[in-house]
Amino acid sequence: MTRLVRPTPEDVLGRLTAGRPDRLRHTATIPARTATTADWPLWVPPELVTAWAGQGIDRPWRHQVEAAEFAHAGRDVVLATGTASGKSLAFTLPALAAVHRGLTAPNGRGSTTMYLAPTKALAHDQLRALTELGLPWLRAATVDGDASGDERSWARAHANYILTNPDLIHRSMLAQHSSWAPFLRRLDYIVIDECHNYRGVFGAHVAAVIRRLRRACERYGASPVVIAASATVADPHISIARLVG
Repeated sequence: MTRLVRPTPEDVLGRLTAGRPDRLRHTATIPARTATTADWPLWVPPELVTAWAGQGIDRPWRHQVEAAEFAHAGRDVVLATGTASGKSLAFTLPALAAVHRGLTAPNGRGSTTMYLAPTKALAHDQLRALTELGLPWLRAATVDGDASGDERSWARAHANYILTNPDLIHRSMLAQHSSWAPFLRRLDYIVIDECHNYRGVFGAHVAAVIRRLRRACERYGASPVVIAASATVADPHISIARLVG
């Protein structure tokens, strides 16, 4: 197997200016910031701490804990931090903790999470990351245009963490909301990843879908917390307020 080596910034600059030093007028180096970690919140089950330790994460970053604490307290959150700053852990932490608490329900599905991605590739990447945690009680599934009828039926009946997209919510879940009622009535979190993609006319359509989704949840007695994440969204609180209502 060929291992890909990530080029350093110096390598990239060297390739850009090879034989043409005049192509680059100015370079600036931004110094790294000191990392600030925090303790795992007390409400995080030991199984999750052990699972992330197996991924090399012994202590979370402070911003991850702050965002997770807000979501755990029932407050909508938008996490607008840089690329590769660990946004996934911030929204996965409260969601998986809730799923774990829901295991005491008669059917083992007392809490569910719905993750929205703008692309199928991103949803499958997130599913892969969840699977690598090795949590036997986590029943995660992607529900997209590639999912078969049997796979969707299984997700409706058994999944406690669904990864999907706005189009499937519109065309399948909301169109047949009564069949999704067992999942929706236990929905604690709606995660909107890469939320900067939902802007303009497309964003207006997605905003309507999310409002319909929340209304369907309300019909079945649920009031899910929204967690949005993006590295590039402008005016995060204003943008997300317009998106989710």
